[in-house]
Amino acid sequence: MTVTTLPPAVDAATSRPASRDLRAWVADVADLTQPDAVVWCDGSAAERQALLAQMVETGTLLPLDPVLRPGSYLARSDPSDVARVESRTFICSVDEADAGPTNNWRAPDAMRAELAGVFDGSMRGRTMYVVPFSMGPVGGPISQVGVQLTDSPYVVVSMATMTRVTRDVVDLIDAGSPFVPAVHSVGAPLRDADGTSRPDVPWPCSDTKYIAHFPETREIWSFGSGYGGNALLGKKCFALRIASVMGRDEGWLAEHMLLIRVTSPQGRRYHVAAAFPSACGKTNLAMLTPTLPGWRVETIGDDIAWLRPGPDGTLRAINPEAGFFGVAPGTSVATNPAAIATLDRDTIFTNVALTPDGDVWWEGLTPDPPEGLVDWTGRPWTPDSGRPAAHPNSRFTVAAAQCPTIADSWEDPAGVPLDAIVFGGRRATNVPLVAQAHDWEHGVFLGATISSEQTAAAEGTVGELRRDPFAMLPFCGYDMADHWAHWLRVGASLDPSTRPLVFQVNWFRKDASGRYLWPGFGENIRVLAWMVAQVDRARGVRTDVGAVPSPVGLLPAPGALDVDGLDLDPDDLRRLLDVDPTSWSVEADLTEDFLAGFGARVPAALHTQLAALRTRLTTPT
Repeated sequence: MTVTTLPPAVDAATSRPASRDLRAWVADVADLTQPDAVVWCDGSAAERQALLAQMVETGTLLPLDPVLRPGSYLARSDPSDVARVESRTFICSVDEADAGPTNNWRAPDAMRAELAGVFDGSMRGRTMYVVPFSMGPVGGPISQVGVQLTDSPYVVVSMATMTRVTRDVVDLIDAGSPFVPAVHSVGAPLRDADGTSRPDVPWPCSDTKYIAHFPETREIWSFGSGYGGNALLGKKCFALRIASVMGRDEGWLAEHMLLIRVTSPQGRRYHVAAAFPSACGKTNLAMLTPTLPGWRVETIGDDIAWLRPGPDGTLRAINPEAGFFGVAPGTSVATNPAAIATLDRDTIFTNVALTPDGDVWWEGLTPDPPEGLVDWTGRPWTPDSGRPAAHPNSRFTVAAAQCPTIADSWEDPAGVPLDAIVFGGRRATNVPLVAQAHDWEHGVFLGATISSEQTAAAEGTVGELRRDPFAMLPFCGYDMADHWAHWLRVGASLDPSTRPLVFQVNWFRKDASGRYLWPGFGENIRVLAWMVAQVDRARGVRTDVGAVPSPVGLLPAPGALDVDGLDLDPDDLRRLLDVDPTSWSVEADLTEDFLAGFGARVPAALHTQLAALRTRLTTPT
């Protein structure tokens, strides 16, 4: 099999992907992978039920109790296939420099040759499903479409939950809309080239794995895994890695951000996008239940946002997904009641524990585990087993429409106008509870330098930091420094009077004894309330100051942060907002070292921002 059977070339005249004939492309991939049948999917309820029944029969899915969890199933993956495989995720840009220092780069021709080898006959004995899908409402001005070819029915059902799978996408492509071609195989053919049969297993996969992205031709090729972002190619692969390149070339942004609507007691609405690295409270903020009377938070998206300058000068945002693929452990009525309510029906759980009565359980769901649990590997489990009952990366896949806090505008094709953008990390020290960027350039600096502490640090010192700029480190499809430059360009294109304000938050600051100073969860509405008050102030709706300057940004002025009824010690509030110049000088040195790793591509504006931070740290206020 020659490399020319892989996808088409770039149009030399435009340096863009050459136009593709959908059916010819499907036929070419079928010739390469050699499935027994090709099925075109339509995303219908009947199709879903047929695939679910098929997977129950093959042992891929276990039905849960129809009364306790109607329409829901449990899947147990192979123990070798439980998470994204970053070491086997590649950006195959023509120029290695375009991939940047944070991505794994492979030369396109070399990768195509390897892919041609592993995909040759990879679907023998299986069905190849053609899954036409839209990221965002079908035909919307911010939406994009793709087609995934896969030999996994689990992926078909999950894609129909996470995206909008419909034959309307085929109609759009037939009418001339470009599409992102995405090819996926679990890499476990049921028949060898000589005709020898192989036994099937409930979760087929391969020890050899590739998740390869070709930015210039907008392609995705994934081999060997059936799990999560490795296999649901509309998610991180398309919606972030490929879409970030599309956004760079076309003047918009594809970001690892939640999206919410906040409504004040006065009925004023604000839209907020927020980027958080893992384990920093992203999903909990996306489905926040406010504790302040009269405030309301509604969910638009929990993971990915596409931001595009609108014709009115605003930055408009959509959630390109149609479902939630969330981490189960830690999710409970106490931490996220909206998520728990979302999961009461029609959900596929993967790698969680099973209760004797046919329900699911994971660490953190209840204070104590029920008796008689079967763990995610299918073995009996007790608290003395010495292993988790649910895999730490166990997941739920569920339609976003089931979320009780979903906003009525979450599927608006034109998106929602952003009022605020928030960056956050998990920091025990240094970073205050909330700070507003001085301006857009400072906001980009905050986003570029997001960090979390890998280990606990003593009060007033900087611990070992894990940088995750814009929470995009594993997901940006091109050089991260170029990503920062693109943010600067997009900001410059917006109307300054309606451009979103930028903030940084840190829910995780501790005192010297390791105690969290801020209660978090629903109380985070108090921080959001201060942010939107700053939006009102910037737009002339209110005239009170509400903020005081600090070296790292504008902090809440005394009395501006509503802590009534919180029983928060005044010393704790002082610690939450403290900015220590000595510790921040050390942090500035670490930031300088971090930026140096990106070489000459770092925008000059970020070096200017670092110098300005150093100046503010040494200038008396």
